[in-house]
Amino acid sequence: MATIREIKRRITAVKSTQKITRAMQMVAAAKLRRAQENIIKARPYAITLDRTIAQVAMRTKRDVHPLLADHPENHKTLLVVVTADSGLCGGFNTNIIRSARSYLEENRDKDIKLFCIGRKGRDFFRRLELEIVGSKVLFFNHLKYADAVEAVAQIKDLFLNDRYDRVDVLYNEFKSAIAQILRTKQMLPLVPAETEEALTPIDYIYEPDEYTVFDTLIPYNLEIQMWRILLESHASEMGAKMTAMDAATENANDLLNILTISYNRARQALITKEISEIVGGAEGLKV
Repeated sequence: MATIREIKRRITAVKSTQKITRAMQMVAAAKLRRAQENIIKARPYAITLDRTIAQVAMRTKRDVHPLLADHPENHKTLLVVVTADSGLCGGFNTNIIRSARSYLEENRDKDIKLFCIGRKGRDFFRRLELEIVGSKVLFFNHLKYADAVEAVAQIKDLFLNDRYDRVDVLYNEFKSAIAQILRTKQMLPLVPAETEEALTPIDYIYEPDEYTVFDTLIPYNLEIQMWRILLESHASEMGAKMTAMDAATENANDLLNILTISYNRARQALITKEISEIVGGAEGLKV
């Protein structure tokens, strides 16, 4: 049985840990509110822009721009994996990494390279000695639109220069503080819309020409979509971290109750033992 001193040390350690987890929970909650506001503002514009450009692309030839050209063979793929830069956020990073490994397993017949956004994913796949052709890490604490622009520039260069057939992005979409949705989205080439509007005889007049218009619109749309993905991932991370730290705080409280009961029992046993020794000594003096 543990001594009173050992139990007191454990109680002190658990109390210190509980203070840390409670502070991290409060910080994550504050960041979550800001991240949630940002994604609610950005999501409608990103969705509408993506749908609009997809409808424009639907009415033009796929070979008018290299970012629109279709590659039916799909043998060489770039998988963009979006994780967090830090841990202590429950299953947030684990779920993304598990989904990425399933993606690699299901497409073993293809040549798949990785582009890692977030330190956790990069470090994990580096330990597995998988080929990582690009990465962007340690920026989520000061997330800016320029980060999305930089990431898209790298991905676009890889797609064009290394002649990838397809670019898929895997990320967590924010649903609520306790729920995230794993999404896999084709980023390149741009997928034209497939709606009833394809049957309507509507055409556009391009000025100065189709290539110039798409050369401006598609990279801009990619930046907006990446910005949305980064905001979704950051909000999901903060929600997962807040939930994990709340659970850790509750677990620490339960452990404190157990340790307090053990401490009181050990203290009572020690007091009983001392009283028994005093009584025994007193009885011995009477003899």
